[in-house]
Amino acid sequence: MGPRFQPDDTLYKRRNTLKVEYVPDEIVGRDNEIEEYEAALQPVINGEYPDNIFIYGKTGVGKTAVTNFLLNELQESADHFDVNLSFITVNCDGLSTSYQAAISLVNRLREPEHHIAETGHPQSKVYRLLWDELNKLEGTVIVVLDEVDHITDDTFLYQITRADNNGYIDGIQLGIIGISNDSTFRERLDAKVQSSLCETEISFPPYGTEELQKVLEQRAEIAFHTNALDDGVIPLCAALGRQDGGDARRAITLLRKAGDLARTENANVVTTTHVERAQERLEAQQSMDIMRDLTEHEQLTLYALTTLAAEDATPARSRVVYQRYKQLCEAQNREPRTARRMRSFLSDFEILNLTHSQIEHRGQDGGTYREHELTRNIPTVIDALQTVIAETGAHSSVVEYLPDSGEEFARI
Repeated sequence: MGPRFQPDDTLYKRRNTLKVEYVPDEIVGRDNEIEEYEAALQPVINGEYPDNIFIYGKTGVGKTAVTNFLLNELQESADHFDVNLSFITVNCDGLSTSYQAAISLVNRLREPEHHIAETGHPQSKVYRLLWDELNKLEGTVIVVLDEVDHITDDTFLYQITRADNNGYIDGIQLGIIGISNDSTFRERLDAKVQSSLCETEISFPPYGTEELQKVLEQRAEIAFHTNALDDGVIPLCAALGRQDGGDARRAITLLRKAGDLARTENANVVTTTHVERAQERLEAQQSMDIMRDLTEHEQLTLYALTTLAAEDATPARSRVVYQRYKQLCEAQNREPRTARRMRSFLSDFEILNLTHSQIEHRGQDGGTYREHELTRNIPTVIDALQTVIAETGAHSSVVEYLPDSGEEFARI
């Protein structure tokens, strides 16, 4: 008997090119943004002081991909024309304060054995170390702050964008590129920081269906063998990606998941059926993530509606959901939120596509009421809510959906 896992290249040539991290040799579907970006970076090759650049747009619209592509091109041009250029990239995800951002940048500039601790330093010392490290460099230095909107105060951005004016650095030409998923971030900045960071602003709008199709065609040509995809696969992935807000990452992930499904089934081609099933799985995973991130009382509200669904008692009126929600709160010794607050949770669930509600009329007596039901299947919701169920107890209606019939859970 041979090895369990055998190489399989029936469909894929280079599956890794369907990963988010892959940067293609050419960027498609972003011609206008690239033109603006190139103009903003041109001063570097001229030996001039670079403008600070602020890039914004939703997730998956090409901000980071275009930045990485153009900075690679810029480095090649700099090497060709003997321009002294260096980049430092800091992903600000998880860096909520200026203090953390400054320390992270210091450590990006230092060798690992000389990293400083993440706490315990006076702020003035951290910035002094930062200026010392930057002043060791030469030529043009570009600091890329990806997901810069995670930094909740302005101190770091004020210091770094005005370091030259304030005399903290000399001998280098420092440029900042801030990348944000939040278009309102710049509006929350102090006026001085906004004028410094946003010398050049470039907006990345969501991809349209045609642009997504170009992106997917480019990736598919590299990733799959010829004739591995049915004709309708890329148009469908593009259309579904457009429905998800023009997110190229999600469209590319959908294409990869469809390819993986086809490979698992030993299919010779990827079909639209594979795409539809991959979309269902991605939506289910997205719903799971959303439900797990809900607050405690939001989860208790969703749990209440789920128990009613398990009893075949939905659509359920708001007051019925509230009565069940209060019972669950009592089981957990929690003070329930008001009925009005719970109704706002239900409204939020509908926006998140977890539930559906409709207004019903009483008829001749007048008056209306709202009824609610789940849009996700009960096992999926129960799986996502296992932590709150463990703390609250398993309602008799959902025991059958729990692992091992809920033997590990207290009953209510």
